[in-house]
Amino acid sequence: MADKHLSSQFDSELNGVSTRVMELGGLVESQIRQAIYALSQFSLEAVEQVAVMEQRVNAMEVEIDHELASIIGRRQPTARDLRLLLAISKATANLERMGDEANKMARMVKSIIESGAARSLPSSDLRVAADLASGLLRKALDAFARLDTKAALAILKEDDLIDKEFDGFVRKLITYMMEDPRTISSSLDLLFLAKAIERIGDHSKNVAELIIYLVKGKDVRHTTLDEIESTVLL
Repeated sequence: MADKHLSSQFDSELNGVSTRVMELGGLVESQIRQAIYALSQFSLEAVEQVAVMEQRVNAMEVEIDHELASIIGRRQPTARDLRLLLAISKATANLERMGDEANKMARMVKSIIESGAARSLPSSDLRVAADLASGLLRKALDAFARLDTKAALAILKEDDLIDKEFDGFVRKLITYMMEDPRTISSSLDLLFLAKAIERIGDHSKNVAELIIYLVKGKDVRHTTLDEIESTVLL
């Protein structure tokens, strides 16, 4: 009876920390959406709101890390449960880094606004990639909550679209800089902004890989998509 009680407590703690990760993911998603709004409207107010959210994201990551360390220290979980806790820890770190990238986006938007070149550059082209990255995070959170390996595989494939958007945007920026050297400084800000969007996609991809690791027990970080698909469909 005592063992059953301890097991119930442990399950409750696992559910609690998993819920906190979903809350963190929701906050990061809001942060990214606010950064996209700052870009689309060139809004300094939105830039400031992203910075405020960044503080909350960092605080939540620390709280979740402390909670995970406490669970591991007190419960000494077995292999599968330990794998879940480690996956949660890594997912939390990736979410915090996505928040960092959203904050970088906001800082770049502020720099572009202050340069006075906001309306003369192809910033609207970035919104497609930014929306893709935000959507990818949403799908990664949903897949993590359901431990859905097929959804995780779809996320890995979709990340390629963001990479292609980034490559196309870089080529367009190079053309702008060659045609008008006065745009070089602001174009570089846009380039770093585009890179931040690409990194958000990469971190969502990392979360998807964690789902496959958790369910299948296999690290797929350095394998091909075909190999990953074989693992998922086994």
